[in-house]
Amino acid sequence: MCRGTSTGRRNHGRGRATDDCTERTNDQDQAMIGQPDGGQSAADIPSNPFSGDGELEAARVRYARRLAGRSSRVSAADRFAELAARLLGTASAQVSIIADVQTVVGGVGAAAACVGQDSPVEDSLCTVTMREGRPLVVTDATSDPRVRALPPVASGTVGSYLGVPLAAGDRYVGALCVFDASPRSWGEDDISLLELLATPVMAELELAALEADYGDDRLIWQLAVDAAGVGAFDWNLLTGELRWDERLLDLFGLQRGTFGGTIDAFNNSVHPDDRDRVTAALNDAINRCGRYNAEYRVVLPDASIRWVGARGHALAGPDEVAVRVLGAAYDVTAVRDVESRVARVLESMPTAFFQLDRDWRFTYVNNEAQRLLGAVSTDIVGGNIWELFPASVGSEFETHYRQAVETKEPVTFEAYYPPPLNDWYEVRAWPDHDGGLAVYFIEITERHAIIEQRRQAAARAALLSEVTAALTDTLDGEEAVGRLAQMLVPVLGDWCVVTLVAGADAAVDARLTTNWRRRLRDVGWWHADPDRRDLVERYTAVRIPALADTSFVAETLQRNKPVLIADHAAERVGEVLVPGEARELARRLAPESAVVVPLRGRNRTAGLLTIFRDQGRPGFTPEDLDTLSELAGRAGLALDNARLYTEQRNLAEGLQRSLLTAPPEPDHVHVAVRYAPAAAAAQIGGDWYDAFLQPEGGTVLVIGDVVGHDTEAAAAMGQVRGLLRGIAVTTGEGPADVLRRVDAAMQALQIETTATAVVARLEQTPEEVEQGVTRLRWSNAGHPPPVVVMPATDGEAPQVETLHAIETNLILGMNPDTQRDEHIITLPRGATVLLYTDGLVERRGQLIDEGVDRLRLVAAELVTAGFDLDDFCDELLSRMAPDARDDDIALVAVRLHPQDRPRPAEAGPVDVPRDVPADPAGTA
Repeated sequence: MCRGTSTGRRNHGRGRATDDCTERTNDQDQAMIGQPDGGQSAADIPSNPFSGDGELEAARVRYARRLAGRSSRVSAADRFAELAARLLGTASAQVSIIADVQTVVGGVGAAAACVGQDSPVEDSLCTVTMREGRPLVVTDATSDPRVRALPPVASGTVGSYLGVPLAAGDRYVGALCVFDASPRSWGEDDISLLELLATPVMAELELAALEADYGDDRLIWQLAVDAAGVGAFDWNLLTGELRWDERLLDLFGLQRGTFGGTIDAFNNSVHPDDRDRVTAALNDAINRCGRYNAEYRVVLPDASIRWVGARGHALAGPDEVAVRVLGAAYDVTAVRDVESRVARVLESMPTAFFQLDRDWRFTYVNNEAQRLLGAVSTDIVGGNIWELFPASVGSEFETHYRQAVETKEPVTFEAYYPPPLNDWYEVRAWPDHDGGLAVYFIEITERHAIIEQRRQAAARAALLSEVTAALTDTLDGEEAVGRLAQMLVPVLGDWCVVTLVAGADAAVDARLTTNWRRRLRDVGWWHADPDRRDLVERYTAVRIPALADTSFVAETLQRNKPVLIADHAAERVGEVLVPGEARELARRLAPESAVVVPLRGRNRTAGLLTIFRDQGRPGFTPEDLDTLSELAGRAGLALDNARLYTEQRNLAEGLQRSLLTAPPEPDHVHVAVRYAPAAAAAQIGGDWYDAFLQPEGGTVLVIGDVVGHDTEAAAAMGQVRGLLRGIAVTTGEGPADVLRRVDAAMQALQIETTATAVVARLEQTPEEVEQGVTRLRWSNAGHPPPVVVMPATDGEAPQVETLHAIETNLILGMNPDTQRDEHIITLPRGATVLLYTDGLVERRGQLIDEGVDRLRLVAAELVTAGFDLDDFCDELLSRMAPDARDDDIALVAVRLHPQDRPRPAEAGPVDVPRDVPADPAGTA
């Protein structure tokens, strides 16, 4: 939890601290920590680290400086930090000494990089811990007002924190803490365990500071004075005399008169099981003139056992041969109790734990780990992990373990270990300072299976949604189910075939008539491997004629239920194909399992879905079959809906067309008509066209649109069309009078509808025949205006006119007394007249005038391009009518004495003049 930039860096070698603020004499140090000369001891330092008593606070600060700056890096502090992090399950822990700055003297995780660094006390959570003088419990640091403003919290390093103060006597000089980057809760056991660790941590710090500052006799004897319960010894190797102070005698439960003062007397007190190890450690120090360090058991006179920690140094004489061993010993029974307690915790906890050394050998395995790993070996401790668990080599286990050791950072991951374990594990691994690795893990096979089931359920739901969308966004059933193949591969299989079944019903399928193969047609196929798609395509081209009556396809048609081929699908499918290419292709494709699922519609099988899985892929599970059945059901309904739509549309279009008649073919004009129904099924409407001859020879053109898009509108259209045709033929009247009479007849006959219409009549006098011109007389009842394309003259572009009325007349069915206006325009030879309904020019989000302008432009381009009248109508619909239209289109086109021209490859642009109102007198 150090800051990004430390305020100072200690020199943690054998020399003194380099900061000026920590320089002081040995005499001053003795006064602060309690030397034999009567100076102040640690117990006399005020408990409040920020006491108002300046002298006492200064003494505390000097003592804390001594602990932080006079000692080398304390490896024991690192070990205790690591132990704390492991036991409390955190990523980081640290030991801090707080004087005028905070110094981290031990750490693991995020704190490891801060060891030896100083930072301001006001920035530290450990300062808060020391100030309060009791455990500091922080569940969510970002919301805790005591610490949320501190830099380690603001930077995201600390999200939760648990710290206990470090006491020298009853005074506080630092803190031991654990922390994580995310919030978490702390229990009473966590607090108690951390408090238990604080005592040996403080003892190690005091001992390390003293040992670094003092040498030879003065160091050893001062240790005995300053550290409670620490005794000193002096072994003269030349004389064999071994001197113990009173504290050491007391530690061993002996009296001055009962201690023999020899190394043999010492060995007699050492536990027999530890005696050889202690002797070896002493001999090694003597041989090297080096340090001595040992922990061992002593047997007290009352037969009780005490653990003792001893440190010493073998001193060389003039000839560089050891002549003396000086040292100190202290009671570590409490620490050993903690370690024993830790061992008991590790053995009793439900989480598996093991420890690896730097050579990847197991040094410890708790009961739960032994239970989980026992399938590999019952004797794990001492074995190499890569030899005992060869399947872990090259796996995620090895990758993450080596990453943790190399980066010195903990790792967390989930991974699967194959048989004999055959389980999924959640693993957390921490590197230690000795190059080893501590690993906690739990078996999560059941949890992983649940998660995988949920993932598969989500994937199935997504697939069902995708398939449903694909099946419903087109009304072409064959196209819809043909898409299935690419959507199901490779999610549910490696390759598949989609088949349509024509006609019949479930009863016929069950009888399997002799011509059943003729009803099948493969419309979709796909393979996950692009190199094998040609094989599948060829297989679909030859397989249906090769199907035997005993084939799985035939069985599915008869049963109307899925048929599963659980294994050896290539052989079993080949057996029900007649010998030949289809059988050879099935064997080359080599599926291991397959399932044929009927696409069920309403009382019939509309199609079949055959999906295959190759070797190396698990067979079909019940969940897979349920998913395929649901997909097949949706596809079957889509096919059935498409069939019904086609039938209804054909019926509606046939009904609509039955109400319309073929145009006449008078000598002086060419008439062409077109009708394009709306895209929606059975969406018959009120659009109509008509063209007929009046008795006196005039050619009448009619375009109309009854309001509505249903059968009632179609029926009303038939009535209005019949009235208009009858009135025009029997009366011989002009367009305006015909519309007026139709209005009156609709009221008299109570035809409850309204309609727009244009009635036009082409007429000629003998003089006009000689002149080669024709008069067009028309009347408009609220309908889009006709368009006239005049032929090009003298190399100029065709002229296009929109026949707008001077005043707009009401639509039919509104007011029978409406006065109808009539207009006349004279047309030359080759002129093209176009009457149309609004479906041709009206679009959602577009003004109808914009559609009329586009119609004028397209019509002029087509005339310029030389299209004859029939091709003109077809190309006009192709360019103007959208594919998914929601309105009918009716069209009447007339060309006067058409002069056929060769049709060019492409129509060019033309200039279209502005609209010209028609002249009631007959000129345009």
